[in-house]
Amino acid sequence: MVKATAGIHHITAFVRSAQNTTDFYSGIMGLRLVKKTINFDAPEVYHLYFGDEVGSPGTAITFFPWPESRRGIVGNGQVGITTYAIPEGSMDFWEERLKKFNVSFTERTRFSEKSLHFADKDGLQIELVERKGPKSTWSFGGVPADKAIMGFGGAVLYSTTPKDTEMVLESVLGLEKIGVEGGYARYKGFGEIGNIIDLNIGSVPAGKAGSGTVHHIAWRAKDDSEHAEWRTKVSASGLHPTPVVDRQYFNALYFREPGGILFEIATDPPGFTRDEPLEQLGVKLMLPPWYEDHRELIEKNLEQFEVRVLKEDQE
Repeated sequence: MVKATAGIHHITAFVRSAQNTTDFYSGIMGLRLVKKTINFDAPEVYHLYFGDEVGSPGTAITFFPWPESRRGIVGNGQVGITTYAIPEGSMDFWEERLKKFNVSFTERTRFSEKSLHFADKDGLQIELVERKGPKSTWSFGGVPADKAIMGFGGAVLYSTTPKDTEMVLESVLGLEKIGVEGGYARYKGFGEIGNIIDLNIGSVPAGKAGSGTVHHIAWRAKDDSEHAEWRTKVSASGLHPTPVVDRQYFNALYFREPGGILFEIATDPPGFTRDEPLEQLGVKLMLPPWYEDHRELIEKNLEQFEVRVLKEDQE
């Protein structure tokens, strides 16, 4: 039996402003800030996680807000588009909501699915597509739970060498190729959310890392035992995974696939309620034990921001 990932665990991107990002992903998109912590490799920068009520695997988009960062260019060697799944029948609601907040969007169709395509305040490319699946239980601002984003629908990958990336998606990650249409190959994982990956098999100009671009895409491992098996498999495939890294809310390993996109494999457990109760997720700056002695200095250097209902939803 071919080893397979359920699909996306999380997606991480660069932005500039914690407040602008929170206003967009909580205020407009209705996602919950489920964890406010720091980049463990660069503690002068936040690491913010937005997802469903508990930040379930397959729902969490995470950001490194870096105020002085250069503007990136979306292109080859990156995740090009982050796809969110919304409940069937909710497209009209989201069209009106984007208009309400003056977010410009276009309608697109890929594999016979209509989507709304737009960008966040840093230029990160996003689309909304109606899908079946488990509905969110979280509501915020003007987004009721029955219209809320359910999690990732998937992602569109821009590879420098699509044939090589195809090999990794199929032979390493175990995704099933289910179609080719309009310059894209579509792959599917077995999970209920974050399970559809489209690979651009044509030519896309080169990307450049910076705000408004995705840093990496993470794939799901069900537990630490399976995570170890994934590391062995990735290594046996001729790729070069890092050692396992403790990210507090999951364990991670990283490798760059031949098409230039940074892949991560992350464990589903222990999750975001590991160090604070469900009701308080995202309220306090959470630090790993090895940074607690430096809390005062770390907090002093970080941008202050809040999760708030935007004025358009108060009128």
